[in-house]
Amino acid sequence: MTERLASLERDVAAALGTRLVRAVADRGELTVEVAAADLREAARVLRDDEALAFSTLVDLCANDYEGYAQAERKGPRFAVVLHLLSIRHNRRLRVKCFCPDDGFPVVDSLIDVWPAANWYEREAFDLYGVVFEGHPDLRRILTDYGFMGHPFRKDFPISGHVEMRYDPVQKRVVYQPVTIEPREIVPRVVREDSYGTGKG
Repeated sequence: MTERLASLERDVAAALGTRLVRAVADRGELTVEVAAADLREAARVLRDDEALAFSTLVDLCANDYEGYAQAERKGPRFAVVLHLLSIRHNRRLRVKCFCPDDGFPVVDSLIDVWPAANWYEREAFDLYGVVFEGHPDLRRILTDYGFMGHPFRKDFPISGHVEMRYDPVQKRVVYQPVTIEPREIVPRVVREDSYGTGKG
């Protein structure tokens, strides 16, 4: 670990105190984990502490750890990940927060800390089903309003649940159960015996 990264880890640990669950330095980046109950307050500290000044939320996304690394999962399934930038100190930080309930993943909205979180949170809700408590307008942003499920979850079927098409008789868009027949679409490769030998 470089001294610059070690210094960032010390500053973050000092600022977050008991809110810090763990810190991991890997590939030149620091990732810190906080509990869902502490997320909003930890975000305020990371933004307002003079030694950190993470004023910019670069990205917010969700992760589904079901079947991660082909291993049996231990701990919560869904996590929210923030990517922060301190322009003043030229530092970057990744913050991870696991949702405590797999059946209904909820964390606090961070719009009041970083207004840029608005559409990122809507995207995480749409694709993963993570609910952001306190979001003023939490609705789908990428899929259709009638879409069922959350397509980035690992248990979402590859072909989906319903399909949408325009019906010329009814002169409107209709939804119907998926009619795709499962089939193998890998092309057959036919090779001659002398392929690659320079003969023929």
